[in-house]
Amino acid sequence: MFVLAKDGTPLDPCHPARARRLLKAGRAVVHRHTPFVIRLKDRTAAASTVQGVELGVDPGSRHTGIAVFREDSGHRTGLYGLQLGHRGAAIRDGLTARAGYRRRRRSANLRYRAPRFANRTRPIGWLAPSLQHRVDTTMSWIARLTRWAPVRAVHLEQAAFDVHAMAAGRPLDGVEYQQGTLHGYEVRQYLLEKWDRACAYCGATGTPLDIDHIHAKARGGSDRISNLAMACVPCNQAKNATPVEEFLAGRPTVLDRILAQSKAPLRDAAAMNATRWAIWRALSRFDVPIHGATGGRTKWNRRRTGAPKSHTLDALHVGELHQVTTWPGQVLAAAATGRGTHCRTRTDKYGFPRLQLPRIKRVYGFATGDLVRATAPTGKNAGVHTGRVAVRATGKFNITTRLGTVQGIAHRHVRLLQRGDGYAYHRQEEADAPP
Repeated sequence: MFVLAKDGTPLDPCHPARARRLLKAGRAVVHRHTPFVIRLKDRTAAASTVQGVELGVDPGSRHTGIAVFREDSGHRTGLYGLQLGHRGAAIRDGLTARAGYRRRRRSANLRYRAPRFANRTRPIGWLAPSLQHRVDTTMSWIARLTRWAPVRAVHLEQAAFDVHAMAAGRPLDGVEYQQGTLHGYEVRQYLLEKWDRACAYCGATGTPLDIDHIHAKARGGSDRISNLAMACVPCNQAKNATPVEEFLAGRPTVLDRILAQSKAPLRDAAAMNATRWAIWRALSRFDVPIHGATGGRTKWNRRRTGAPKSHTLDALHVGELHQVTTWPGQVLAAAATGRGTHCRTRTDKYGFPRLQLPRIKRVYGFATGDLVRATAPTGKNAGVHTGRVAVRATGKFNITTRLGTVQGIAHRHVRLLQRGDGYAYHRQEEADAPP
């Protein structure tokens, strides 16, 4: 649990049992419900010895993993895990729908906003709104964690793979295709992403994949990344040194797809790398050291420590380390939901308003998005429900929990836990038990 001093200065996190004892004894008060933060009433930062913690950040397209850990001589102890869910797809769909509405109104020769040609230039470092959202939400949570914990350093995965290391490194030989050094992991990570973790020849998934030369090396093929593909063991052995045109003579469609995909760059690689570097630049405003790493090293670290695959465990294994001693059994999943909209109407499929929404967003002291706990004594919804509330003018609210949406809860049975901050929270089990 996160702990603050009497003046709000962050102290070292403590065990949940100790936090319960402090609250029961009256020595602390609840500062925030989710994530749970307590504030001590009888201790200042000057009277405390603070060791400090470090952050590991694994940015992703749909989810970003953040781990809070303590490191001692390369040995990391995981203290807290956060899986941040982005809403980039919803932003993209919303912008696409808005553009469609405007395009339809222009083509129908209806009244529309006058064209704007003076403000079409984009500043240096501009990102699409769906990408900028990932940067903003990630930086927002890093800023929150620095307010709740004494962060001493940040370890950021800058890229899923190091293209420069793959281009400048020596060719892979022998067993390095299956096991390899860190260089081998960079190449393998790139190819797994590029070929969708499936065999390029038969499309098999969920099976061990080898790195295969599309044009056999024995026939003059190079070690360039554009000549490598992922192949399952049967296809790799069946192809051997056979020319790819001869091996796929009876499947011309598959041959054309492989040749085209081998020359194409990795899908979304530029966008993801731009997002990661934007986070790196934004981190410069924090007065803490920043250490960069790649996804290949993260995967290499996980293989050495025997940790399963998850967003938060990837964040815990970012950068240079020797061993991970333990990690939390549960992590907090925070899904970005937004804070609503300023629009007070709903549109039909043509973009015209079809109904009006109430101008007052707060009903009986609650607003849509607030974190609440409802205790329904009777009826089909009897029980305790904790989640985000959707208010209704009738006083019958809907509550979205981890298990689904419960409808028609009377407002008198609802208790506010935390004002809405644009996220939906729930606890989930970590990928596996600590080693």
